[in-house]
Amino acid sequence: MSSNASPTFATQETKGFIMLRGAMVMISFRESLFDASNRAGVTPNEFCLQAAAEKLKASGHHFSGLFTPGDTNPTREA
Repeated sequence: MSSNASPTFATQETKGFIMLRGAMVMISFRESLFDASNRAGVTPNEFCLQAAAEKLKASGHHFSGLFTPGDTNPTREA
């Protein structure tokens, strides 16, 4: 049996942990990161993960979402 449907992600995808370790950065970058994440209403970790997701999407990677399926909708304004 063949299907003409395009491949989609499973409706029930499991979540997994990402264990990120601390990194040494320039203090001006750290201050900018904390300021931007505060303005966005998210933690610095969430802000960094969202930025990584945007970069992965832009380079052609496919995944169902970052924190929940569909939350990396490309039409969503940052």
